[in-house]
Amino acid sequence: MTNPLGDNPAGTWWDRIIAGFSQSPLPHVTGTELAVVMLLAFAMSLPRATWRYFGLLATVTHELGHAFAALMTGQRLGGIRLRLDHSGTTTTYSRSRLSAVWSMFWGYPVPAVVGAAMVWCGFNGWGPAAMSVGTLLLLASFVFIRNGVGLLITAAAVLAAALLVLFVPPEFTGHVMIVLGLALLVAAVRDLGKLANVHLRRRERLPTSDAYLLFRATSIPAVVWIVLFAAVVAGAWWFAWQPMARVLAALLGHGVPRA
Repeated sequence: MTNPLGDNPAGTWWDRIIAGFSQSPLPHVTGTELAVVMLLAFAMSLPRATWRYFGLLATVTHELGHAFAALMTGQRLGGIRLRLDHSGTTTTYSRSRLSAVWSMFWGYPVPAVVGAAMVWCGFNGWGPAAMSVGTLLLLASFVFIRNGVGLLITAAAVLAAALLVLFVPPEFTGHVMIVLGLALLVAAVRDLGKLANVHLRRRERLPTSDAYLLFRATSIPAVVWIVLFAAVVAGAWWFAWQPMARVLAALLGHGVPRA
């Protein structure tokens, strides 16, 4: 029986990672498929059964947002800890308050920003590139993980990404990216709702809130930070909606879909 991965699966995987950095044909997304894709995205992020697992990817994305924002401003990254209850901690060391605030801010908005980028890539023929970049970033994140559960969560995410790289044909990768991107966008809204609930009803958990920590660091009320989080998430949704709007317009007879 022929091995679809050849004699060197690792080499095949790496070849496909590298091959991903080129534009593939634009996927043809119909109105029906878009409806199914949106249902899948909501199914991954809303029901408790699926959120239990997919929410861990949102947590990884959240914490990596803190980490890369810290590295962008020259801070020293102490490490990332991930937990199965969807919480996480990123430890950074900075002599600049402004740098610390910058890295502290880029947690909650990042799943939406990444999700919007994935949707755009999916519609515009860069789905394989997004898959390759995401896989390499997850691999690089191992350097920063500081607890066993975090290593297991990250390893599971890397394994899932590697399987997608190996077994999803490039012409279908764009469709997969659209589903995952929309799911992350939904996850970002869900996490904002959880954050608001902490401030309204579960105030004993305020020390775990990024908005509260930003308030402590700047004296700017936490509600202002939550509004800013929401503004970035809304902007990401607007950006992701543009290619979907073209599909819907074509479905209603007002245009021809570009993707």
